[in-house]
Amino acid sequence: MGIVVLNTTAFDGQWTRKVIERLGFGTAQGSSSRGGLRGLAVMAKRIEQGKDCAFTIDGPRGPRYVAKPGPVMLARRTGAPIMVFHIGVERGKTFEKTWDHFLMPFPFSRAVILFSAPIDVPPDAGSEAMAAKHAEMQRELERVRDIAESWFSLNEPERQRHREAFSR
Repeated sequence: MGIVVLNTTAFDGQWTRKVIERLGFGTAQGSSSRGGLRGLAVMAKRIEQGKDCAFTIDGPRGPRYVAKPGPVMLARRTGAPIMVFHIGVERGKTFEKTWDHFLMPFPFSRAVILFSAPIDVPPDAGSEAMAAKHAEMQRELERVRDIAESWFSLNEPERQRHREAFSR
């Protein structure tokens, strides 16, 4: 149980909790719409114990790709940086009727994972600094998403340029 994932306490979240735990991850129950502060408290304890924590930062209901403030709050409380990432896949099935347009990769499809630079939030951050860090997190989410989702349509020189930029 190296990574702890925030999972909704709603009824439909219980099957995702089972999947998350079956894959070997821990869970903290809560979401932006239900029990979020309790979930953040559990995640803060896990970080203090040396665990990493993960969010689906657009929450359980969206809007899609719009980051919630939970990661910024947790980073301020714990001193742990925020690492925004996005996974792009070469081929998959998009479920258009879901709020998040869930994408199921096809078997043997290639994938790319892109991470932003760490985003640090000072422990004494006030409301303006918190808003600025939230905006930075949102910008990074959009940047890595745009590149990851277009990765397999880029030519090799464009990919190499991104590899160099991300390796700094």
